[in-house]
Amino acid sequence: MSPKQQTLNAPITFQGKGLHTGLHVTMTVNPAEAGHGIKFRRIDLEAQPTIEALADFVVDTSRGTTIEKRGVRVSTIEHVMAALWGCGVDNALIDIDAPETPIMDGSAREYVEAIARTGLKEQDEERKYYSVSEKTLFEAPERGVELAVYPDDEFSINVNIDFNSKIIGNQYARLDRIGDFAEQIAPCRTFVFLHELEPLIKNNLIKGGDLDNAIVIVENKIPDEELARLSELFNKKDVQVDEGYLNNIQLRFPNEPSRHKLLDMVGDLALIGMRIRGRVVAYRPGHAANTELAKIIRRNIKRDATKPRFHFEPDSTPVYDIKQIKGMLPHRPPFLLVDKVMHLDNENVVGIKNVTMNEPFFVGHFPNEPVMPGVLIIEAMAQCGGILALSSVPDPENYSTYFLKIDGVKFRDKVVPGDTLQFELKLAEPIRRGIVTMEAKAYVGNRFTTEATLMAQIARNKD
Repeated sequence: MSPKQQTLNAPITFQGKGLHTGLHVTMTVNPAEAGHGIKFRRIDLEAQPTIEALADFVVDTSRGTTIEKRGVRVSTIEHVMAALWGCGVDNALIDIDAPETPIMDGSAREYVEAIARTGLKEQDEERKYYSVSEKTLFEAPERGVELAVYPDDEFSINVNIDFNSKIIGNQYARLDRIGDFAEQIAPCRTFVFLHELEPLIKNNLIKGGDLDNAIVIVENKIPDEELARLSELFNKKDVQVDEGYLNNIQLRFPNEPSRHKLLDMVGDLALIGMRIRGRVVAYRPGHAANTELAKIIRRNIKRDATKPRFHFEPDSTPVYDIKQIKGMLPHRPPFLLVDKVMHLDNENVVGIKNVTMNEPFFVGHFPNEPVMPGVLIIEAMAQCGGILALSSVPDPENYSTYFLKIDGVKFRDKVVPGDTLQFELKLAEPIRRGIVTMEAKAYVGNRFTTEATLMAQIARNKD
């Protein structure tokens, strides 16, 4: 899968019935700019309100996944979400003229095939990933549900289902590569047990359900008069039961039900809003559990956003020590504010500043309760940024970097003598014409102290 974000080459329109509402639905999936994410737009309503496809907005999971914002809903979104996520679409605006997506054939196959025909467009921005760093768990013991995500370098899902059914038994499905989604998972249709149909119909659900878009599982032998009633219910002649399935349906895979549960899980986890690196192991998953797990991961993403991305080992060998730093930067004590550089690549730099009571600024800055001046923290981050910028030129000793702009400065916590500051800077965009824009953060341990967006210019020193 591309390291860059992707959208569609062109809009794609789908038409069909809503599974539960029975309404005829027209849904168009439009390309969207980088960073847009997936959003639904109700074009049948005044002002055409939009809803972000995020777990935060999930309000109902009874027979599908429903999102709502300011009283506006879109239901049964899991199949189209799975198709977009499984095909590598990061950004799309989905126009829909009804409160529910079209069920199509009960799988994601038609969505995936249309996306493949249309093709994808790579965008300029990098795709964002969240790497799961610890076992993340959702459990519902009363339902026998357990979903866990473990740290891993790639995304994979293992699903086990058990409905105490003598027809489907205990089934297992797995997806080791998201690239296999279209072929191995997307064609798998939704399923329902015959004994569930009556209450669904009585609750005014599955108005759009029929034998063309769902697998109906029959646990027990049923009399001929019941088959006749089902024929009338589904408007089909000669409804039959063959090996536990209505209407002689030919399964697309021997374990199609478990694969469909995996499909649903991909769609629900897409509501995290960011692709993850982790191994998902799910026992008896469902929309309620899936979306709760997605909410937990979203909370963890927000939590980890305030933690350093790089782990600093005090006894590890630095990329640059103080002598090498002095060879790159024109600054000298007391205004050389970086002690060593611990990591450097084409887009990132990590620097360290040991804050001691001997710093000259403590003499006059809150002398009775010493606090490092915020402007000097910004200056120290800028010096790290200068090292990142100068690493892009072959003779850095002949260049300097100069501030052009500082935006979004926030001082979240004070820095005092004895603290070790860790600076992390990342290029916000590629360096162009000597202009460098960096997202800068400072930490003391796991304590987030300062952030800013810095812009500087690389300039050749005058002889």
